[in-house]
Amino acid sequence: MTTKLHTLSNGFRIVTEHMPGLESAAIGIWVNAGGRHERPEQNGIAHFLEHMAFKGTKKRDALEIAEAIEDVGGYINAYTSREVTAYYARVLKDDVPLALDVVGDIVLNPVFDPAEIEVERGVILQEIGQALDTPDDVIFDWLQERAYPDQPLGRTILGEGDHVRGFGKTDLAGFVQEHYAPDRMILSAAGGIDHDEIVRLAEEQFGHLKRGPGIALTPARFAGGEYRTEKKLEQAHFALGLESPDYCSPDIYTAQIYSTALGGGMSSRLFQEIREKRGLCYSIYAQTGAYADTGMTTIYAGTSGSQIEELAQITIDELKRAAEDMNEAEIARARIQMKAGLLMGLESPSSRAERQARMIAIWDCVPTLAETVERIDAVTDEDVRRFAEHMAVAARPAMALYGPVADAPALEALQERRAA
Repeated sequence: MTTKLHTLSNGFRIVTEHMPGLESAAIGIWVNAGGRHERPEQNGIAHFLEHMAFKGTKKRDALEIAEAIEDVGGYINAYTSREVTAYYARVLKDDVPLALDVVGDIVLNPVFDPAEIEVERGVILQEIGQALDTPDDVIFDWLQERAYPDQPLGRTILGEGDHVRGFGKTDLAGFVQEHYAPDRMILSAAGGIDHDEIVRLAEEQFGHLKRGPGIALTPARFAGGEYRTEKKLEQAHFALGLESPDYCSPDIYTAQIYSTALGGGMSSRLFQEIREKRGLCYSIYAQTGAYADTGMTTIYAGTSGSQIEELAQITIDELKRAAEDMNEAEIARARIQMKAGLLMGLESPSSRAERQARMIAIWDCVPTLAETVERIDAVTDEDVRRFAEHMAVAARPAMALYGPVADAPALEALQERRAA
């Protein structure tokens, strides 16, 4: 399998990978315009725009968009993150031109019908309400807000209800005009595809677009702090965030191996100590996420109100213990878990298309799987132990608590425990 790259004269980037033997393909447009590109008064508009893409274009109404893909047995979807918005489809290989036409149509030609805006406004407000009723979802928004207060990166992707209630056609069209430029778009395709055909079709559909002005991101600043909301729930929800490397940092793979060993599976330290040995929770895990200029390693657990203090304290103790005695076997296991997860996840064209788009956005190239595995293998045991010590002692923290959390220790108390 070979990855091929092409850039149109207006900066529109195309990346493809032919996967021999596949009868299907995934194709989509990734736009470097997400939640962190919004101004305060625009919070939630990138996500609103994603919804409106399916509500009608100059060529198709909402039903025709769905029917065009589903008539050939495919599916179409989209998502908004803090740094990108993606629109993608999965179809049989003979229907790739159709899929590209439909995906390109919803990206380039939304009509923003006022009646449809009102319908979708209601849908999004319901989505916000659902998120607020899902403690193990909303707690991560609160953690993000504490980690990056008063910054675009700290605001929720769904947006505040007051903002969503105010968005109109002019607001949506203005965000598109400001951010949906060809040099901020990546077309990624994988599976039963032909690179030259996709380049030709992309030239026809996107070649006329004009480059946009440069967009300067507000630099992220991990401040940290505590968010606590007491509510009568069955569980106390605990999320601890520690500042971690950005995705271009040489330490990014070290951070990911560390968090996998700490809380990435049933054999991890947190799972074994807090769930298996002490029975303090049902679910506990750690993971490392990264952005263009910052990152965060997050630990999450749900427990009872009477056990939240013990759980939080032992979590800090495990951070400290990992800095002292994380051994070769568990680091090797984490390394293998990472590689296996990467390779298993890329057996589908959808996963490959998404990885390609992400790599192009980060590095403007796509490292081979062999190169990525080599970088993972290059992380030494000493690298992980050094990083574990930094996380135990120096990494700036943020914490979010939700539910029966009256007995949970304050972040200041946990900091003192880290330093003891």
